[in-house]
Amino acid sequence: MSRVSKKTTQTLDQEQVNVKTRAKTPSMYKVVILNDDFTPMDFVVSVLISLFNKGEVEAKELMLKIHRQGSAVAGVYTFEIAETKAAMLMELSKRSQHPLRCRVEKE
Repeated sequence: MSRVSKKTTQTLDQEQVNVKTRAKTPSMYKVVILNDDFTPMDFVVSVLISLFNKGEVEAKELMLKIHRQGSAVAGVYTFEIAETKAAMLMELSKRSQHPLRCRVEKE
């Protein structure tokens, strides 16, 4: 009779462990590129292609959206990846002596 009791306890403990280990979906963050009047459009397109893995046509469309609307979402990522992409964009802009900026926003 004590064996049955141990099995029941072990089963309950196992179920409790399974419930506690469910993964929570990570929050997602948008990398939003902001328009300015000085950064060449070709530079924005090259950044979208190299950092955000956009195709040439999609990059040009997104660049025009940034230009016309003032900003556009370049990609949606987990926090760490979004922060890294934003930092890379800022560093690339700084090295190229362009004032291109972006921000990271929670989706």
